[in-house]
Amino acid sequence: MLTLVVLYIFPKEFPLFVLIMTVANTVEARCCFKLLYAIVVVLLLHMSSPCIGCSERERQALLALKQGLVGDDGDLLFSWGREAQNKDCCQWDGVYCNNETGHVVKLDLGGIYLRGKISPKLIHLQHLEYLDLSFNDFNGSKIPDFIGSLSNLIYLSLSEANFGGQIPNQLGNLTHLQYLDLSFNEDFDSENFFHAKNLNWLPNLSSLKHLDLTSTNLSDVVGWLEAVNMLPKLTNLILQGCNLPPPIISSVSIMNSSNSLVHVDLSLNNLNSSIFQWLSGTHTNLVYLDLSENYFRGPSIPASFGNMSSLAHLSLYYSELEGGIPNSLAKLCRLRRLELYGNSLSGQLTNFVEILSECAQNTLEYLDIRGNNLSGRIPESIGQMSKLETIDFSQNSLEGVISETHFSKLSKLSYLDLSYNSLLLNFSFDWIPPFQLQVIYLKSCKMWRSSFPKWLQTQTNYTSLDISDAGISDTVPSSFWDLPQKLEVMDISHNQMRGTIGNIRLEFVSRLNLSWNQLEGPIPSILSKVLVLDLSHNNFSGAASFLCATKDSDLSFLDLSSNHVSGELPDCWIHFKKLVVLDLSNNYLFGKIPTTMGYLFSIETLRLSNNRFVGELPSQLKNCTKLTFFDLGENNLSCSIPEWLGASLPNLAILILRGNQFYRSIPPQLCHLTSVQILDLSMNNISGTIPKCLNNLIVLAQKGNSNITIKHFYTTGPDGIIVELYDDEASLTWKGVRSKYKSTLGLVKSIDLSSNKLIGEIPSEITNLVGLVSLNLSRNQLTGQIPPRIGMLQELDSLDLSRNQINGRIPNSLSQIDRISYLDLSENDLSGKIPIGTQLQSFGPSSYGGNPLLCGLPLLRTCTEEEKGPGQTVLVNQDDKDGLISQGFYISLGLGFAVGFWGVFGTLLFNRSCRYTYFNFWTCLTDWLYVKAEIIRQRMPNTR
Repeated sequence: MLTLVVLYIFPKEFPLFVLIMTVANTVEARCCFKLLYAIVVVLLLHMSSPCIGCSERERQALLALKQGLVGDDGDLLFSWGREAQNKDCCQWDGVYCNNETGHVVKLDLGGIYLRGKISPKLIHLQHLEYLDLSFNDFNGSKIPDFIGSLSNLIYLSLSEANFGGQIPNQLGNLTHLQYLDLSFNEDFDSENFFHAKNLNWLPNLSSLKHLDLTSTNLSDVVGWLEAVNMLPKLTNLILQGCNLPPPIISSVSIMNSSNSLVHVDLSLNNLNSSIFQWLSGTHTNLVYLDLSENYFRGPSIPASFGNMSSLAHLSLYYSELEGGIPNSLAKLCRLRRLELYGNSLSGQLTNFVEILSECAQNTLEYLDIRGNNLSGRIPESIGQMSKLETIDFSQNSLEGVISETHFSKLSKLSYLDLSYNSLLLNFSFDWIPPFQLQVIYLKSCKMWRSSFPKWLQTQTNYTSLDISDAGISDTVPSSFWDLPQKLEVMDISHNQMRGTIGNIRLEFVSRLNLSWNQLEGPIPSILSKVLVLDLSHNNFSGAASFLCATKDSDLSFLDLSSNHVSGELPDCWIHFKKLVVLDLSNNYLFGKIPTTMGYLFSIETLRLSNNRFVGELPSQLKNCTKLTFFDLGENNLSCSIPEWLGASLPNLAILILRGNQFYRSIPPQLCHLTSVQILDLSMNNISGTIPKCLNNLIVLAQKGNSNITIKHFYTTGPDGIIVELYDDEASLTWKGVRSKYKSTLGLVKSIDLSSNKLIGEIPSEITNLVGLVSLNLSRNQLTGQIPPRIGMLQELDSLDLSRNQINGRIPNSLSQIDRISYLDLSENDLSGKIPIGTQLQSFGPSSYGGNPLLCGLPLLRTCTEEEKGPGQTVLVNQDDKDGLISQGFYISLGLGFAVGFWGVFGTLLFNRSCRYTYFNFWTCLTDWLYVKAEIIRQRMPNTR
């Protein structure tokens, strides 16, 4: 009977069925094939279930949806509507149907980068339970209201789909919804930004378990906490970066609060400490809590957080917290990750770590408390936390000795940062750590006996190493240079390490800093592969030809300054088009500057000072249009100052040509350097006069500076992902002393033309540079007088006009510069009395020496009446056209007096009738006044 049934239903499979039955009915195999027989029957019955397929109405709804969307040819919707699958949309990619009813229950179109609009016919999919439209682009359009009509939805994800406008209240109709993700739809550059005016619709979602509104603007939603509290099944609450206002906490809201929450992320908001009261009230089942980057402004971490016994992840970084870490927090025995960095937490760390190591020694994996004010020692009990993978205690005030015991059981440790503390690392010579670190940051931690840490040579997997400023004064073992292949960053700077760089091998290193040591020998050519290379302040020698070993280099930063590198510069700079900072100063380089330096199209800082370069500046350097810092001081360059310096380098902020043999006059094109703030042409053979166009230097003609330092940005890492900063440093003659400026370089505004052969007068236009902080025109052949309006330079801190042939009196306006702290007018032909002022009398006689005709304090020579001259006058700004006291004012005053006087006196003199009328008027007036006075006197009672 079974055979006939199978033959009728499965005619194609009947031969296979007969074969199996024949084998199964043999005496030898009858028992063995009973189970196989049953399986075959079940499979055949399963194959017999009819393929229902989706309904025509749902198929048309999906085709309408496809018509409104645009994607690549290879996208998911390419299969929709193809001839072989037209009859059954359940076979289309991303479409899932119920096996029994054939209705579409799941639509997964996430992450296929579709664009366009959602068709309203989507509401025909009334049996839809799962809808994912995330990671698409709907061009800032509003979430369609009709999505709220899909009443059977359980899962809805519209994350990163570029929706805009207000969240529709119709979403509140989705009473079966358990998962809602509307995150990352922000478009704050658009007026149609994604936001919610209220969350009145949210409490209707009584089945909701997961809510993610990350980056949705909820700044106007006052009752957001009340809405959340009315979701009895909510387990995951993610409101990251929503501009949430501080909640209004009441006893009612806390009493009604759901205790089902397990995962809470309220980071990057505007919350205050009131949120602590809500969280610590009833949410004792929390496993994940992130309140980082809020503005708690002062309060410490509540001790009640220690009641959250299930907590495994706690993040409170960058939240402006103060006070100590409560010991109750250390009693969270299930804690796996603790992030408290970037606050102002203070107090002793010792007790907290000891309690934590007892309770969470078998769970804690990540401990980050960097950037606080914590003090005390690190207890040895931390070595018992066998699960620890990350320890970051950097940038605190910790002290004491770190020994092997601190790491006794930390076999899983991969990230260690103890930088910027007062710690002493004392390990035995033959200690082999139980871990293999990937990141080692020990900056400013001192090594025992200043010896090189031998245990470092046991670490073969690290990608980042920083042992800078560690007090090491030892020879670097040659085996140390056998660096890990995965090395990306290494910094051993600011020590006293000796030795040479051995047979170093590098695969990819983004940053290598060996500066401020005593390393010597030639520079290996393989170092040219590094993206950021700092070898400055060492004893490296040999030629710079190692740079030519790499073609098309990605090097963006190179500092070889203060070494013994010698010879001519190689002419291969065409391969360094990404170089932003190049410093070759303080070496023994000679010859001409290579012309291929004109291919440094990205260069912003170029320092070649204190070498032995000769000849002219190659004109190709005018192609370096991004150059802002150009220092060629202390060389033997001999030529006229090129005109293209001012014409082709519009961004130049610092130009130093000091100590060369530049000759001829200063080209007027330098006045085009509107961004320049430091111009140093001192100690050359420059002749001619000072250009009058210096008032075109716009930055120097403005007071103040918004930036304290002069920064440059350069990229490291593959594809330039990592951006780093570099602060320029300049060596300047300030107040007669050579000084270096870095942290305050942006505040320096200076012109130094000293020690040249300049002639003529100091142009009055220089007094328009009201932002000048230092002016040095000493050791020239200048004549004439000091500009009377020199007092306009109110920012001036240093003024040196010494050793010239300047004559005349010292302008009274000079005494009105309150900030001046250095003044040298010596060795000139000045005469008369030194103006009285608080500042001018505070300088010693040497500031005025060599001017035999000067008198008055602080000099011993007293002034005659003739030498005293006129008194001090008010400083007048003749260029202030809007001022009351100006040249035009005095002209108008004179003209007004002349016209008024002769208008009256001339009329009386030459017109007889007017003269008679005028005198008759005054005669009548005096007679009337006399009569009135007599009448008043007669009426007054006699008094004795």
